[in-house]
Amino acid sequence: MSHEARPARIALTPGEPAGVGPDLCVTLAQREHPAQIVVIADPRVLSERAAQLGLGIDLVAFDPKAPRRPQPPGTLLLIPQDAAIPVRPGQLAPENAAYVLRTLEIACDACLSGEMDALVTGPVHKGLINQAGFAFSGHTEFLATRCHAIAVMMLMAPGLRVALATTHVPLQEVSQHLSPAVLERVIRTLHRDLEARFHIKRPRILVCGLNPHAGEGGHLGREEIEVIEPLVRRLRAEGLRLWGPVAADTAFTPHSLREADVVLAMYHDQGLPVLKHLGFGQAVNVTLGLPIVRTSVDHGTALDLAGSGRADVGSLEAALAAAIELGNPGSLG
Repeated sequence: MSHEARPARIALTPGEPAGVGPDLCVTLAQREHPAQIVVIADPRVLSERAAQLGLGIDLVAFDPKAPRRPQPPGTLLLIPQDAAIPVRPGQLAPENAAYVLRTLEIACDACLSGEMDALVTGPVHKGLINQAGFAFSGHTEFLATRCHAIAVMMLMAPGLRVALATTHVPLQEVSQHLSPAVLERVIRTLHRDLEARFHIKRPRILVCGLNPHAGEGGHLGREEIEVIEPLVRRLRAEGLRLWGPVAADTAFTPHSLREADVVLAMYHDQGLPVLKHLGFGQAVNVTLGLPIVRTSVDHGTALDLAGSGRADVGSLEAALAAAIELGNPGSLG
């Protein structure tokens, strides 16, 4: 019996409504995609932003019972949610923070229920959400809590993958977050998802040190000696293909990267500046360890570009392509 492939159904959240997220969504909709894209957002924001950009947009209410078909260019399927107050491009409003979080909750829950195959997120403004009274350190942590999972943040650009042992924590707190248990969970999650989702058999993981020169034999810090080295040795004895700790200033040389499928950086700004220098605007943020597929853009809200027509949709297109590939639901029975 033959099976007809069905397109993936992708949930899309624009993120901060005063930023470039709405611009990117209506721009993305101007061409055809091999998936059904469902935006969770305020229709007024999308319509007004499209008008500002001189783009036509047809917002169609999402019907989960309707056949899955990619929508034609100029069309977005919509699960409407109203912002608390009117949105002005570039002007943040704490009153709309709850709306941003609600769109994420709806999208995440739709993925958990199987109604959606993957989630693509636009950029949020963490500071504004906290200012509004919500404890929020980022999409990765929010979705991990919502999914009751332990998440690992990994960014991809052509020729490079960088995962993070810690994410959005102050630099002075990184060391206390790097316990053997935490680092082991990160490495095992990274290994498992690279095999299961990216089909990399026995992935090669390059583990960075935390301190300059990977601690210089303990003279510049002991985290390498007390935490990273013993764990790497133990996991290698189990058969995992990893090595380190490698000094971060040499981990990203061409010679090192030829031997690695992914680099595990110890903190946010140890690994991501290198990746963004290589592929900013085309990189994709993938959250590993979740029971759902989630990808995101590699940039922030860019408030100064909102409504200007100068926002680059490249990273959102790359995030969508990755979500379609990772969330491909296969065939209809």
